[in-house]
Amino acid sequence: MDVQAIFRNKMDKNIPAYHILGACNPKLADRVISAEPNAGTLLPCNFIMREDDAGNTVVSFMDPVAVLGLCESDEPKAVAAEAKEMLQRVVAKLGG
Repeated sequence: MDVQAIFRNKMDKNIPAYHILGACNPKLADRVISAEPNAGTLLPCNFIMREDDAGNTVVSFMDPVAVLGLCESDEPKAVAAEAKEMLQRVVAKLGG
């Protein structure tokens, strides 16, 4: 989602580049939803790429361990740890 374009078109507001990108892993999501059907609202399937004031690209994502730690069963917590490792590897590759 191009947030910069949406703000410009709908509110006539200019902001630096800001994109919300989807990164759903269906196998991990299935494990969470199978263990706790309502936990779909907690899935950390999005990350952002935005431009900071210095013109650098910043990549950010919600910490799956913190969010899925709200679940009562152990499976979502295990998935959260796996997802966090995967997201950290992606961010490391982008930074390198």
